[in-house]
Amino acid sequence: MTMSSALPASIIKVDNTGGTHRTDDMLAVEEPLEIRIGFDDKGERIQKNISVTMRTPGNDFELATGFLFTEGIIKNAEEILSIKHCNGINENVVRVELNENVKVALNKLERNFYTTSSCGVCGKSSIEAIKTVCHLPRTVSKTLYISAEVIYALPGLLRSRQDVFDFTGGLHGCGLFDDSGKLLLSREDVGRHNALDKLIGA
Repeated sequence: MTMSSALPASIIKVDNTGGTHRTDDMLAVEEPLEIRIGFDDKGERIQKNISVTMRTPGNDFELATGFLFTEGIIKNAEEILSIKHCNGINENVVRVELNENVKVALNKLERNFYTTSSCGVCGKSSIEAIKTVCHLPRTVSKTLYISAEVIYALPGLLRSRQDVFDFTGGLHGCGLFDDSGKLLLSREDVGRHNALDKLIGA
């Protein structure tokens, strides 16, 4: 658990008899993250604000990378030149510099400025913009068979890796598993789509 992902708070707890008492608890943090990109357009370096999303702090670079991929702005990680926080690590602004050969279709990026953590559709400015545009392989060369036992075990395996949820009880989790059910990687966030974008970005 990163220190910025959860913060202590004093609460009044109500028990099953209706009694109350004051105690300490941990709450999941939600803060805005502004994602900017830098790219070349007709020989000029352009900076563009892409989105402001509410997220759980931590893994911001992974979130920005996954977001750019799922929005179809980049095709792979090799198109990223660098990622950095603007004005220091504690700032909630991330700038992703794209390689000069990356063509950015700005007409497909129309979003309102603010996106909530609850919904990946929020902030889209048109129905057309909701369509999935990320670049995935169109064919799969291997037929994948996974037993029911493996599938039933996945939620418990993911839950065992949700450290911030252990403290707060208030975060979504996303996991990447191999075909035997081994958990390869997991990420947490107050927003489900953010947790997935973090995982994809990682």
